[in-house]
Amino acid sequence: MSTSLRSFSSLYSATLLALLASGVLTTYLGLRLAADQVAQIWIGGMMSAYYLGLVGGSKVGHRLIAQVGHIRTFVASAGVTSASALGHALIDDLAVWLVLRLVVGTGMMCMYMVLESWLNEQADSKNRGTVFASYMIVSYLGLMLGQAAISISPELDLKPLLIVGMCFALCLVPLALTRRIHPAPLQPAPLKIRVFWQQVPQSLTTVAMAGVIAGSFYGLAPAYVASQGGDTHQVALYMSCTIVAGLLAQWPMGKLSDRVRRSRLIRTNTVILGSIALCIALLPLSGWLQLVFTFAYGIFAFTLYPLGTALANQNVEQDQRVALSATILLTFGLGASIGPLLASGLVQLLGYRMLYGFIALCTLLLFLRLSQVNYQQKQQDKQKTQDYVMASGDLVSSPLAAALDPRVDEETVQQQMLNPAPVDAPLPNADQELSSQPAEEVSVLSTACTEQLSTQPADDRRDSDTTQQTDLSSPPHSKSP
Repeated sequence: MSTSLRSFSSLYSATLLALLASGVLTTYLGLRLAADQVAQIWIGGMMSAYYLGLVGGSKVGHRLIAQVGHIRTFVASAGVTSASALGHALIDDLAVWLVLRLVVGTGMMCMYMVLESWLNEQADSKNRGTVFASYMIVSYLGLMLGQAAISISPELDLKPLLIVGMCFALCLVPLALTRRIHPAPLQPAPLKIRVFWQQVPQSLTTVAMAGVIAGSFYGLAPAYVASQGGDTHQVALYMSCTIVAGLLAQWPMGKLSDRVRRSRLIRTNTVILGSIALCIALLPLSGWLQLVFTFAYGIFAFTLYPLGTALANQNVEQDQRVALSATILLTFGLGASIGPLLASGLVQLLGYRMLYGFIALCTLLLFLRLSQVNYQQKQQDKQKTQDYVMASGDLVSSPLAAALDPRVDEETVQQQMLNPAPVDAPLPNADQELSSQPAEEVSVLSTACTEQLSTQPADDRRDSDTTQQTDLSSPPHSKSP
């Protein structure tokens, strides 16, 4: 891992700073709106706007990278994102904040595409896994540092926004000074949404619901902790503990998914996650016990998406995986944009505890849907009938096959098995075999076969014709040359 960190240090540094800024901004906005006693629907709307920007940014990023290249796209996206984040300090209109969050999401997606496509092209088959594992670790580390940085200003003044602007500006420096080879422009990935929903319904359902759960958590969890009496430091600790759990769970859950059926593992994960969310919603948790439960929540909530992605990739061909990746990202983004709106609506009606009540409801719906799809697939597998295929193994091509042929007498079989024909000797065809037999035997054989075929059903006659054709095409064993 140290070699990969050194080789891609500029890309990892840019990723760390960009995710740190994003983490600070997300938590700051949630706490700021909660402190101003804004309706919860606006808090969910902010997160939904961000994920809608991520979805739309996939198209914008492809076009920009194709036209001006990776570095210029990253510089332009970071500049626009930084200006949009600082715009929250100048304007207090919530409608404008929604637009700014949409722009930030679009810019962040363009930056993600630059970094990930650059890593994907520069890495080879020998170190690709290590490169992307390091990338995920750096991403989670950036998010955790973002939660810690928010505690620098408990008063929620302009300092967090200044930190965001500084990090977005500094993430330009590593890429501007990198000496790595400039990657080739991206090729657009086709979307086959309907095809993949029919081909891998369990996987995409899991990805969509993982987006709903992740969007709801990131959008409303800071406000949930604040509503329980937690200050800025406690909010930062709560969020960091959940993110650390998700990071630590990636490797062991991946190893477990290689040994256990992934569809069954996803259903088990869903049941456990729903039980934990229900306990958080119903029990009066506080202090270290609250941290224990959110740590357990992070283990199962943040592993739903990789499990769904792994299940999808194991059921498609290699040439379909680029289109599948685009479909998965779109599905996750749409789920993450819808989730905060639904969760904030329930929270506004029934209180902040309904955040985890909503997540428990999502896991219940996910489990029921996965069980239904799994049952339907098993029934379809049972109903499939396989056609009878005539075996063409060693028995057909061996001299023992002649023992089953009524046209050949036993003495001839024994003679050929004891004195096999030379390999280079010409072999008589089936017509010569029959003509070499006495006329009486041929006549009797013909009459017997005709009577037998006339008494068989149509399906049996077809099987007999197939069998007879197979015998005639096999090497003759009536006489040796």
